[in-house]
Amino acid sequence: MNEPGPGLVNTFDSDNSPDGDGSAHDTDSPTLRLRIDFAYDGTHFSGWAAQPGRRTVEADLTAALARILRADPPPRLTVAGRTDAGVHARGAVAHVDVDRGAWLALPGRSTRSPQVVGPVRLRGVLPPDIVVRSIAPAPQGFDARFSALLRRYSYTICDRPSALDPLDRFRVVVHPRELDVDAMSDAATALLGLHDFAAFCKRREGASTVRTLLGYSWRRCEHLVAATVVADAFCHSMVRSLIGAVVPVGEGRRARTWPREVLGRSRRESGVTVMPAHGLCLEEVRYAPPEELAARALATRAVRSLPE
Repeated sequence: MNEPGPGLVNTFDSDNSPDGDGSAHDTDSPTLRLRIDFAYDGTHFSGWAAQPGRRTVEADLTAALARILRADPPPRLTVAGRTDAGVHARGAVAHVDVDRGAWLALPGRSTRSPQVVGPVRLRGVLPPDIVVRSIAPAPQGFDARFSALLRRYSYTICDRPSALDPLDRFRVVVHPRELDVDAMSDAATALLGLHDFAAFCKRREGASTVRTLLGYSWRRCEHLVAATVVADAFCHSMVRSLIGAVVPVGEGRRARTWPREVLGRSRRESGVTVMPAHGLCLEEVRYAPPEELAARALATRAVRSLPE
C-alpha cells in the first residue's frame, strides 16, 4: 500500500485518469476538478474498484456524487490508491471532474467555504462506513494518483490473543505467538531504498515492480504490534507481502537477513505470506507543492526502471 524528490515514479495503470487537469483556475472550462479527502471502513467492501454485483467504495462514492450533482452519466473518480477487499483508509484521496455549473449551483455553497458544503451534502447520502473529510476545487495540475509523492500505510497485529479488544477485530490481525519487534525492525530496515520488488508483488502485464521504499518500521504498544510502511507507490499486494516477509523473523523461524535475500529474487517468492487484508490501513497520501503538481504528475507517468 505505498510513498521524495524528483524522478519518483508511480507505474499504476493510467487508463482511469482523464486528459487535462480540469483545474479550478481554468474558468473557461465547462468542467471543474475537485479534490476529495475521505476515509472508510473496508470491512464490508470488495475493495475500492467498482465491480459488477459487488459493493465497492468507488461505486458508493460515485453514486453519492452523482446524486448531489444530478450528474448523468455519473462522474468518474481517480483515486490515489486502489485498496483490496477488507483494507481500510483514513487518508484516502481522489479527484473527479464535474460540471462546473452543477458544482456552483449546489445550495449553500460559498467561495469562503467551498470545502464544507460538499461533505455536508454527501453525508446525507453516503453510508456510514464512508466519511468525506473535504471536497473542494483542486489546485491547477492536481492529479490524485500521479501528483502523489508518497503513500503511508499502517498494519496492526495483536500477538497476545487474550488481550484483543473485540471491537478491534475488523482492523487488527490476531497472531498466536508473541513477536520480536526488534528483529522485525532490523529485517524491515534492510529493504529500504530503490529496488525491484518483484518478489513481493503480484505481477501485472506491462507494469514495473520498481519502487522506492522510503520507510518501514515496527513498534509495540502493549499487546499490539504495528508497522508503518511508506513508499513512492506500491505494487499489487506489496504491503501485505512486506509484512508477511518479516513476521517469520519475529517468530524466530527465519533469520533477520532472509527478507533481504528474498528481495534479490526476480520473481514472486512463494515462501512470503500475503497477510490478511483487514490489518491494513491507508493513512496518508502526500503531494507535491501546488507549483510542482503538474510536473510531478508528468514525471510519474513514466515507466520506472533500476539504474544500470
